Amino acid sequence: MSLKKSILIIILILLVDQISKFYIKTHFALGDEFRVFHWFRIYFVENDGMAWGTKISDFLSFVSDRAAKIALTVFRIVAIFGIGYWLYDATKKKSPMIFLIAIALIFAGALGNIIDSVFYGLLFNDSHGQIATFLPSTGGYDGLLHGKVVDMLYFPIWKGYLPEWLPVFGGKFFTFFEPVFNVADMSISTGFIMLLVFNKKAFPKKEE
Repeated sequence: MSLKKSILIIILILLVDQISKFYIKTHFALGDEFRVFHWFRIYFVENDGMAWGTKISDFLSFVSDRAAKIALTVFRIVAIFGIGYWLYDATKKKSPMIFLIAIALIFAGALGNIIDSVFYGLLFNDSHGQIATFLPSTGGYDGLLHGKVVDMLYFPIWKGYLPEWLPVFGGKFFTFFEPVFNVADMSISTGFIMLLVFNKKAFPKKEE
């Protein structure tokens, strides 16, 4: 697969990701939801940390939330350059198509969330108790590198109390699937799953 086709995949995913986030940000207040089915909802939340809303400061108490946010965003930017070079190098080496598609998906998803983290604090005002405005005259809700990632896809397929006989979690209320995510997250997850499931095709052994 050519580099142009990889770039096309990246652009298409970025468009879907950013258009969906822009729509949610400008039509939903934080916490608003729309039920598509009982097991699928559009539910607007924002994530200013790592996966599942975790923060670096949760592990390193001596680091402030704002410093941790900058460190995480800068790390993501450096990582995206690494992934981009990986994709470019793999294309030059004519790696298997499944590998190139997977890396393109991971790159697109990572870049989609980086756009939120870097720019959304400047582009939108706050979503707490109101629908945000794009490019508000009063300025955004935060500065460069302090944006929050917009999540909206929620699949609470099953909710209930777990059986008492289960160790540790027995008797506790449980939701499957509880995390709220976005198109970029789906793209990253799909890319990693492809590398795991099609490992032999993605990383063929060189003939001696």
